[in-house]
Amino acid sequence: MAACQRMKGKRVLVTGSGTGIGKEVALEFCREGADVVFHYSGSRAGAQAAVEQAQSGGAAKVTALQADFRQPDAPAQLAAQAFDFLGGIDILVNNASITMNVPFEKVTSQQFDTLFAVNIRAMYFLAQAAVRAMLPQGSGVIVNTSSIHAVEAYPEHTVYAATKGAINAFTRGLAIELAPRGIRVNAVVPGSVEVEAYYKIFDKFDPVAAGKGIPVGFIGQPIDIAKAVLFLASDDARYIIGQALIVDGGTTSWMPFGDGFLQSIGGQFGRGYVPGL
Repeated sequence: MAACQRMKGKRVLVTGSGTGIGKEVALEFCREGADVVFHYSGSRAGAQAAVEQAQSGGAAKVTALQADFRQPDAPAQLAAQAFDFLGGIDILVNNASITMNVPFEKVTSQQFDTLFAVNIRAMYFLAQAAVRAMLPQGSGVIVNTSSIHAVEAYPEHTVYAATKGAINAFTRGLAIELAPRGIRVNAVVPGSVEVEAYYKIFDKFDPVAAGKGIPVGFIGQPIDIAKAVLFLASDDARYIIGQALIVDGGTTSWMPFGDGFLQSIGGQFGRGYVPGL
């Protein structure tokens, strides 16, 4: 484990931490001395491997718990098990999420309900359970994982984007309600991050090529998001309330006009005044 140990003694639950971003977030808390519950839905092997990795690095108290967030009672059941193991809760990282890309006219009500159940309903009621445990101690932190899909549009992601937009709004509202009671709530908004799922979804995924489409010149890694989450959970962020911290290598700061638009103005960016810009 890291020598810093900024989270020593903190009790942390990270949902969706069997793979990808969530796994690295949970491991980073372990490196910083926290007691951590890894949550997974179907990735038992990944979660167990992460637990073993944390233990081999010196983590004192760590375990993996399963919960299927498609089921309405799952968040409350997970909360009860996690809080019993940890002896309470100081930090909740609501990271669990699923996605799909389907043309708008082909989205079914079942697909819609499933994404909202996993991405926002579970987050809402797990946060509720955490807050009930945090209020008596007068302190706590919740960090929700959103996405740049909440602030930028991409074809065939209407439902996923809607859930992420809901997360941003939920984060702001909950933060204002809880700040006077000692609980801080913020969100982290990842851009493109190289995770295992990309290699399953895309037959020829090339991280180097993907990075060329990002202003910083490379695709993000799970540790980039984990560091941001750790910051928001730390006392260094004590004055940050209700924010959605974008970590995307500059993607949402870019003005990506297509070739058609550039041709229409003669490709004159940077060469003089263009009316209306």
